[in-house]
Amino acid sequence: MPLSEKALISRIRRRAATGRRVITGVGDDCAVLRIPAGREVLVTTDFTIEGVHFRRAWHPPEVVGFRCLARGLSDIAAMGGEPQAAFLSLAVPRELPQRWINRFLKGLFGLVSAFSVTLAGGDTSESPHGVLADIVVVGSVPKGKAILRSTARPGDRIYVTGELGGAAAALKELMAGGKVSPKDFPRLFHPDPRVAVGRFLGKQELASAMIDLSDGLSTDLAHICEESGVGAEILEAAIPRARIGPKRTEVDIDHALHGGEDYELLFTAHRGKRVPNRIAGVAVTLIGEVTRSRRVILRGSTGKGSPLQPQGWQHFRK
Repeated sequence: MPLSEKALISRIRRRAATGRRVITGVGDDCAVLRIPAGREVLVTTDFTIEGVHFRRAWHPPEVVGFRCLARGLSDIAAMGGEPQAAFLSLAVPRELPQRWINRFLKGLFGLVSAFSVTLAGGDTSESPHGVLADIVVVGSVPKGKAILRSTARPGDRIYVTGELGGAAAALKELMAGGKVSPKDFPRLFHPDPRVAVGRFLGKQELASAMIDLSDGLSTDLAHICEESGVGAEILEAAIPRARIGPKRTEVDIDHALHGGEDYELLFTAHRGKRVPNRIAGVAVTLIGEVTRSRRVILRGSTGKGSPLQPQGWQHFRK
């Protein structure tokens, strides 16, 4: 059974700390944040729900806490922003051992330290069913410089960071009853929010539009195209596929196209911009071009194109 609410909050408060951007954190009705002059506020929120985003049988508590915050940090990265503070609302069932919660917080605070983010508040509650964690991340970006989904233009080139499909391949292995280790499938267990890459793209004014790959390349590319009123053509052979498992086997193209939860960045850049092939140590790959058509086309090795339908993750899909 978890600690009482008061004791749990007290334990979290001891690990949370205020900083130069958080004047008042855990302990008051609201946090008080200091936003640097000349910057605008970014706010994102993400659920982590047992049975939807994780299973206790598959994901160690540290991984659940780590991924919970990583999801929000990835959204800040996709806007070219800098994370400042996080807020955690955590609901757990009465029968959940306190040890599970301690390990969850260990994973979350590990990422808090890595990205110098302050846990500035939140809420706790008893859940009638499974674990539910809601993370809110507040960031900032120079005024007028947030990178949106709606600003891609025909002729822009399309890029992705890292490798794709690793998280989906690991999930498939788990669903088939296989054993999956964090070492062999790092994207599922410990996704690395590309905050440094996003900030570089924003500071250098390289990205014309951007989104993080949480739902899969086919779905998230469709989001950019829909918001920008454009189409796209991408090359199957150019898509960087993850290598997984002890033998470092390349994932199927379907995993790379439609698998979610890689939390890489997908962005567009004007043709005249010189985009490095590595940013902050992360590989950057050119995979296609934005078109005037409203369609998204995938070109295979023969050059023949076919419509690419969004087949990534979507809640409430029939």
